[in-house]
Amino acid sequence: MQIGSYQLPNKLILAPMAGISDRPFRSLCKDFGAGMAVSEMVASNPALRDNKKTRLKAEHDGEHGLCSVQIVGTNPRHMADAALYNVQRGAQIIDINMGCPAKKVCAVAAGSALLRDADLVKKILDAVVNAVDVPVTLKIRTGWDMHNRNAVDIARIAENSGIAALTVHGRTRACKFAGQAEYETIKQVKQEVGIPVIANGDIDSAEKAKFVLDSTGVDALMIGRAAQGNPWLFKEINSFICEGKIFEKQTVMDVYTILTTHLERLYSFYGDVTGVKIARKHISWYCKHLDFVSQDIKNKINQAILPVQQMNLIALAFNI
Repeated sequence: MQIGSYQLPNKLILAPMAGISDRPFRSLCKDFGAGMAVSEMVASNPALRDNKKTRLKAEHDGEHGLCSVQIVGTNPRHMADAALYNVQRGAQIIDINMGCPAKKVCAVAAGSALLRDADLVKKILDAVVNAVDVPVTLKIRTGWDMHNRNAVDIARIAENSGIAALTVHGRTRACKFAGQAEYETIKQVKQEVGIPVIANGDIDSAEKAKFVLDSTGVDALMIGRAAQGNPWLFKEINSFICEGKIFEKQTVMDVYTILTTHLERLYSFYGDVTGVKIARKHISWYCKHLDFVSQDIKNKINQAILPVQQMNLIALAFNI
């Protein structure tokens, strides 16, 4: 998989998920074989640029592998400035968000709402590509709603603007995350443009990953929600599509080690107070794979306010 001058080690990419794809999670997924991990979306509004929360979203100091930062907005000049700013901070790839279906994003006509305005899409893509000397990628959905699937048209605009690679989530903005992703539109996009195309949506197993690769002909896959509490999914998929082998499931002790490693990285990155709070949702996702963790222990974990309390309760849950 090639993006501009960069050769990815494999066909798997961690999706930019708001509030999830922070440096600790990106690093963990890369440890398990994600060829690239895109940061959670960063607002292009210059007034928010030096906000601590905004800076943390694109923080990549010490992170191994390629650094791809996703930006979101509707003003071409602001988007271009945001791209340049993040390149100056070390971003090797800039990704443009035109796929987020969140109400607060679409309410200001950003994210997937931009798919309704092809002229503005072109202006933004042209501005960002011309502002930086690194590859620029784009993430979109199949369209605004089921009656307005225009991903092929947007893909052509992207290619003509110099976009280096295109990710397509197999749902419209109106679908949000409901129902099942459809891959036929992604296949059509791949057939119509010459730039690399990445499929996204409902890729939650090694078998599903191979099916999507084979049925769409895409160059790579982007994994999102399925990696939550399951970062070893990248290793499972790589093993299956590269060697045809079903990767052995993680043991209970393996999961314990992965989970506690993740928590330690969260505490280190955010500090004790915020780290504990952010850890709660990740612990919940890991616990979905663990039928032996009682609801009582889960409740106590969610009430913990110090890292040592959280860690001790995790050990208790795993009978360690």
